[in-house]
Amino acid sequence: MTDPHQRLRYALDALDTAFAPLVDQPFAAGGCGHCYPEDDLAVLAGPPHLVPEDLVASVAARSAGHWDDFPTLYRRLTPRIVRLLVTGRLHVDHGLVASRLVAARWRDWPGPEREALEEVWRGWWRATLHEYPGPVTDVLETVAVSGGTLGPWLTVWADTRTESADRHLRDAVDGWLFEEQLADLRLGFYTELPASPELLPWLLSLEAGRLGAARLGEVERIAHR
Repeated sequence: MTDPHQRLRYALDALDTAFAPLVDQPFAAGGCGHCYPEDDLAVLAGPPHLVPEDLVASVAARSAGHWDDFPTLYRRLTPRIVRLLVTGRLHVDHGLVASRLVAARWRDWPGPEREALEEVWRGWWRATLHEYPGPVTDVLETVAVSGGTLGPWLTVWADTRTESADRHLRDAVDGWLFEEQLADLRLGFYTELPASPELLPWLLSLEAGRLGAARLGEVERIAHR
């Protein structure tokens, strides 16, 4: 399968399949009665595919302290949250979703669920790099913060020699250079992932011409000061 958008669609469908067994497991969606009436909690305790999109978005954004069993609730809704996020229909900060997934301990979930989510991340990243314009820095933040590193994603970016990927790169660097954010760039809603230690050497390792002389000069100045 070579088309990145088709690969992403298949990955999203596979994510639904991997999490389907959770539907049959009993779950009590206890939570903050001030923010969520009993009717909402009853819906959240039922089949995830029946939860309205606005309620999915609310769960995606709310802190763990709102719920009696936040990890299980977030895990049950992960396919819905991720599909809405990837398709641009979840109006929640990308870094916040990544931070919530970390709080839900997604890397400790069963292998099929974890691997299905990782495949969505890979498909989403490649699809984003192959289409311009697009939310490349938001996607990078999501996949990097949730996984705890930028390395694998930067490797894919370096290997993607397309005009769209290079335009994304130049735009991203322009944003990171604004007010010298690149000197101490941190990703995640809680700025929990230091990005500069990985980004700076990676940017300097790219082939000549990909950044342009002016951008490269600014990156070098920040890296060597």
